[in-house]
Amino acid sequence: MIALTRLNGSELWLSPLLIESMEHTPDTVITLTNGHKYVVRESTREIAQQVVQFYRSIGLAAAAAGKEELE
Repeated sequence: MIALTRLNGSELWLSPLLIESMEHTPDTVITLTNGHKYVVRESTREIAQQVVQFYRSIGLAAAAAGKEELE
């Protein structure tokens, strides 16, 4: 799970495995595979970094890969 912050300041935990898409408008909108949408304070880049870290922690992404894949 990754920790995110809703616009009202409350904490939201999401499973990265359920993220279908992210959109950066003035705010970041995350759409899950079930159609639910969440608006959060973090940028799409910050969320992508958290997702990569999560995948590495469960062995779904090579731990040796550098951060350049997000740049």
